[in-house]
Amino acid sequence: MLLALLPSSGRAGPAAPDRAKDAESSLFAQSAAETLNRDFPGPDVSFLLLDARTGHTLTSRWDNVDSSIPLGSLVKPFTALAYGEQHDFDYPAHTCRGTATGCWLPRGHGEIGLTSAIAYSCNSYFRMLTANLAAPDVAPIAANFGIEPPDRDSSGTALAGIGSRWRISPPRMARAYLELIRRREQPGVREILAGMVQSAQHGTGAAVDRILPFPDALVKTGTAPCTHSPRAPGDGFAIVLTHADQPKILLMVRVHGVPGAQAAKTAGLMLRRIEGSFKE
Repeated sequence: MLLALLPSSGRAGPAAPDRAKDAESSLFAQSAAETLNRDFPGPDVSFLLLDARTGHTLTSRWDNVDSSIPLGSLVKPFTALAYGEQHDFDYPAHTCRGTATGCWLPRGHGEIGLTSAIAYSCNSYFRMLTANLAAPDVAPIAANFGIEPPDRDSSGTALAGIGSRWRISPPRMARAYLELIRRREQPGVREILAGMVQSAQHGTGAAVDRILPFPDALVKTGTAPCTHSPRAPGDGFAIVLTHADQPKILLMVRVHGVPGAQAAKTAGLMLRRIEGSFKE
C-alpha cells in the first residue's frame, strides 16, 4: 500500500535504510500532490496532508493556510476536554430533540452521550455542554493543544464552533488532532476518539468508510461560515486519519458551500485516489 511508504518517527540517524525511507516518503508526497491537484483542481476544494507520525506537511493547497478562520465543529473535541477538566471527565447524557433543542438535525439524535455527540456532531449536546463555559475555561486546553484560543468574551455556543467567534489556523488544528492521538489513553480523549471511529462508521463522516477500500478511519466533520464569500451558505470541513489504530496520514479538507458530511465524502475520494494513483 502507498501508506507503507511513510517512514516511522523518531529515527536515530542518517543510516542508509533511513535515507531510503526518506526517498520513499518524498515519492509519496510527490505522487499525492500530483494526484490531488489533477483530480480535484477546483478552487472550491482546499486540502492539507500531513504525516501523522511526524506532523510534517506532505502536500497542501490552501490559500492563506496560516490565517485563523472559523472551523465549526472541529473544535468540539477540545471544548469537551475543557468541560471534562472541570467535571472530573464525567460527561452527562442528553436528549437531543432536534430543532427544538438547537441541533442541525431537525428530528434530533435522541438520547446521546459524548461519544455519539462527537460521531454525529450533535449541536444540541454541545449547547448543553457549553451552557456554563466561557473563553477562560477553554483557553488552557487550547494552549495545551497548540491552537488559538477563542475570543476572550466568548461563551456558550461560540465555544462549540457555532458562529465565527473561535478562529484557528488549519495547520494548528490539524496538529491538535495529532496530539489527540498521542494522548489517546488520557481521560476524555478515549471517548472522543471512539466518537471519531463511529463518525467514520455511521456518523457525519460515514462517507469515508463507504468509499475507502480499508474502512478503518478516524473522522471529524464541521461546518462554518464561509470566509471568502458572505453570500455562501458555509464551508464544510473534514479531518480524516488513517488507519484508526496507528494513523499514518492526516488529511484535512475544506469544501466551499457544502456541509461537513459532504466534505468528508470529498476527503474519502481523495484518499482513494491517492491509493489508486500509486497502483496505476
